[in-house]
Amino acid sequence: MREKGKGTEASVEERYTQWKSLVPVLYDWLANHNLVWPSLSCRLSCRHWFKLENCLLVFDVDRWGPQLEQATYKNRQRLYLSEQTDGSVPNTLVIANCEVVKPRVAAAEHISQFNEEARSPFVKKYKTIIHPGEVNRIRELPQNSKIVATHTDSPDVFIWDVEAQPNRHAVLGATNSRPDLLLTGHQDNAEFALAMCPTEPFVLSGGKDKSVVLWSIHDHISTLGSSDLAATKSPSSGGTNSKHGSKSGGSNSKPTDSPSIGPRGVYLGHDDTVEDVQFCPSSTLVEKAHDADLHCVDWNRHDVNLILTGSADNSIRMFDRRNLTSGGVGTPVHKFEGHNAAVLCVQWSPDKSSVFGSSAEDGVLNIWDLEKIGKKQDSAGSKLPNAPAGLFFRHAGHRDKVVDFHWNVSDPWTIVSVSDDCESTGGGGTLQIWRMIDLIYRPEEEVLAELDQFKSHILTCAS
Repeated sequence: MREKGKGTEASVEERYTQWKSLVPVLYDWLANHNLVWPSLSCRLSCRHWFKLENCLLVFDVDRWGPQLEQATYKNRQRLYLSEQTDGSVPNTLVIANCEVVKPRVAAAEHISQFNEEARSPFVKKYKTIIHPGEVNRIRELPQNSKIVATHTDSPDVFIWDVEAQPNRHAVLGATNSRPDLLLTGHQDNAEFALAMCPTEPFVLSGGKDKSVVLWSIHDHISTLGSSDLAATKSPSSGGTNSKHGSKSGGSNSKPTDSPSIGPRGVYLGHDDTVEDVQFCPSSTLVEKAHDADLHCVDWNRHDVNLILTGSADNSIRMFDRRNLTSGGVGTPVHKFEGHNAAVLCVQWSPDKSSVFGSSAEDGVLNIWDLEKIGKKQDSAGSKLPNAPAGLFFRHAGHRDKVVDFHWNVSDPWTIVSVSDDCESTGGGGTLQIWRMIDLIYRPEEEVLAELDQFKSHILTCAS
């Protein structure tokens, strides 16, 4: 948790107070959930199937967990998050059920009436897995969203069949849950860089050993019977099954009886920690992409030439892989400078090719649209004083660094975000699920036509 001076504290509170007063105007729906313990990752995934032939495309299909139920006014989905405790109870991977209210259903006065120190009725814990160490990153297998990979302060990647795992009570002294599979191959801790391939059950990881490691879950041949994890193996897989032989012990110890597999490949070339990885359609190198540490990267699912990077230099840069470097220095197509602290996460929208989000240590989650760059007036969000080009919405509902967020594939303008603002909330941090009002992102001519129709309806009723 970074130190905050009194001036910074006041400005954050002022920004948050102003934001809260605008919630009924800016949002179609918002759920605010005060966490018991901090979480560094959050995923709400919805099972959708895409057939992609002869290509590797960078997008995460199933980050919003299986859609369990559809009703008239809301959908129920699975939420994955973590609990990073102080040691008084074990660290956990949490599976929760989340009710997502459908667009244009929630009343404005309803979404504005939330208590930032309370748990949301829309988020209910379903199952707890006692995790060997703190959970730094959560990713789901697109081919089966019940299979989850986690990173911790360990060289290994843990694979979990979340439906087959027993529900555990996180009490002091409880033994760790047993991962369904361990992925070994790193020589040092692999904490954050983790990705799943959208077309095959491949896992990619980066770590402190400066390497990128690739595995195939197909290489796992086990006695899991009819479980979901066993069902992912193919007849042509050629891996072997082994037992992990490390000692058992404290919360960071490795499981003693989980099967493990080695990597398909280990890729070297970095001279420092690998902080993020993504599957991509071709090999790419951008030299000197930023002036400071590079924290995150994402490829555009609609246009594989476009790459986003976020950095400790507070900026997001967009590169075109057809023209990446000039004279040994990265040449971005555009620089986005709407944050005043290190950028932690960037993600393209799954729905619109020109839209992406970025979150940072300044507690802000910005939504950008490339199509608005160069236009005299963007939208309401970018009419802020000195707003950078392309910025059209600023989510200021968090009061400290926004460590993770994700778009909903089945409801593309709905976003889940989590922040480490435990000092401000009296809890472990804040989880928010929100959707901006559609008047902000819909085409201007469409909005004006609807307003004209509404005015005519009012006049008709009055007469």
